[in-house]
Amino acid sequence: MKKVEGRSLKQIAWNRLKRDKVALAGGITVLVLVLVAVFAPLIVGLLGHPPNDFHQDKLDPLTNLPTGSFGGVSSDFLFGVEPNKGRDVFSRIVYGARISLLVAFLAAVVAVVLGTLFGIIAGYFGGWVDALISRVMDVLLSFPQLLFIISLVSVLPDDLLGLQGTSVRVAILILVIGFFGWPYVGRIVRGQTLSLREREYVEAARSLGGGRRHILFKELLPNLVAPITVYATLMIPTNILTEAALSFLGAGVKPPTASWGGMLRDALETYEHDPMFMVFPGVTIFITVLAFNLFGDGLRDALDPKGTR
Repeated sequence: MKKVEGRSLKQIAWNRLKRDKVALAGGITVLVLVLVAVFAPLIVGLLGHPPNDFHQDKLDPLTNLPTGSFGGVSSDFLFGVEPNKGRDVFSRIVYGARISLLVAFLAAVVAVVLGTLFGIIAGYFGGWVDALISRVMDVLLSFPQLLFIISLVSVLPDDLLGLQGTSVRVAILILVIGFFGWPYVGRIVRGQTLSLREREYVEAARSLGGGRRHILFKELLPNLVAPITVYATLMIPTNILTEAALSFLGAGVKPPTASWGGMLRDALETYEHDPMFMVFPGVTIFITVLAFNLFGDGLRDALDPKGTR
């Protein structure tokens, strides 16, 4: 007689995710992008040139535009060179991944930690605690985030708390994007907590003498991991777009540090004569955001206990 083996929730979710080829493709793309960011110096050393080195010999001396077709694309310069400066576009795309992914991931961590903490407290305690936290979330959700960051960056010094230059800008972007992102997570966690706090296992924990801390972090939090993980995955592409928009507006990292949004801003001056300089960072942002969204959607379906796929 064939032995019947039960499957854990993790095994069920993984089997569902494996069947979703689109989500797997998105996840593999995300993994590749993370590896590119981590090993940027090695990749550039093998396939490119230092991101801030000028190569004036690759520019037309009359127009300062790249010589050759497609923005100077060649075996030495895989994505061509920048107009006016002659910097390696491929290298700047690779190093730009570091800034975009670092800001996006760490801002998501800040938002998830704050949102989970305040959301679970609001949902579990209810009453005036829930009302106070909910009103704070409403205020933050209505706040003009981009304008606030632009104003904040313009008045901050270049040296702050031991950080200098680009490090200050990156730290500010992470903290502010994460701070204004936690209410979105908080609302999800609060709604789930309101439902979970009336479940039988929570009542059983209370009847056995479990304290508030035990119920919050041992009973409720483990059951919130799935929605939190899914929302964090879907938040990262939004953070990437926010960082790119801020760099495009001049409120992101300072030149000459490479960033995708900064490259798009520089491309505005020459896009009529050299559109490829705008195409490469634009397509990179599009592929990155699409990959995260596809993987996040697939992860949401895989973790849905009512799903049938």
